Amino acid sequence: MENLLGGIEAGGTHFVCAVGNSPENIKDQTSFLTTTPRKTMETVINFFRPHKNITGIGIGSFGPVDLDKNSSTYGMITTTPKKDWRNVNILEITKSSLDIPVNIDTDVNAALLAEHKWGNAKNKDNVIYITVGTGIGGGAILNGKLIHGLSHPEMGHMKIPRNSNDNFEGVCEYHRDCLEGLASGKAIEKRLKENITNHDKTIWEFESQYLGIAISNLILSMSPQRIVLGGGVLNHEGLIDDVRIQTLKSLNNYVYMDEIISDIDSYILPPYLGDNAGVLGAILLAK
Repeated sequence: MENLLGGIEAGGTHFVCAVGNSPENIKDQTSFLTTTPRKTMETVINFFRPHKNITGIGIGSFGPVDLDKNSSTYGMITTTPKKDWRNVNILEITKSSLDIPVNIDTDVNAALLAEHKWGNAKNKDNVIYITVGTGIGGGAILNGKLIHGLSHPEMGHMKIPRNSNDNFEGVCEYHRDCLEGLASGKAIEKRLKENITNHDKTIWEFESQYLGIAISNLILSMSPQRIVLGGGVLNHEGLIDDVRIQTLKSLNNYVYMDEIISDIDSYILPPYLGDNAGVLGAILLAK
């Protein structure tokens, strides 16, 4: 019997679960809405129970999540805006329910791992992955290794200068008008609902500008060889092209490298693995 691995992409809006070991060898996969912890995790466990030949499971989770293996709360989702999920130990629930080895990291780090092995970050030692969905997250591989420090990176909560014409207060309950507060899917939804600007176009102009500023900050501070942009918000037509333009505008030719100046379309890319990047990265975590 073939040994397979399980992957869980635990997103703020959707969970994706899969069994396999590569993009070409996914034996089973499902996705479902993120609801209450109890209902969601029951669905997760029921998906994996019939698969008896799984040797391990990886979880790429929305955060913040405790990744310190020496911590008493290792594997616990902590100060998430999703209040029902605070202090839920997603790793322990999975491990105890299925009696199988489980590894965990952030959802964006998982997606980055998959792109680094199979996708648009392949053969690059220094890469940044940013996901723009319900929230905004970021992960980085520097010198071939994922960044882990006191905690995991929280790039989505960096403070950025606001457009002087933007009177939106922001949606982040911790920082109000950080990047996530101004440019996440949740922020866009609230802008549209409140008609915070008078036409849809301006909202997307703000979106590309804020993401461009954030990316330029990351280029200046980390000097990545490539940047991958994922998440549902980036599916908006023309947005990634506008983000490239705004990144160049923010850098203003200071980082004068051919990869950026002359080939920005190959420097800032969507995930090659598409919507499967997260769950495939979770499978890599299982290894």
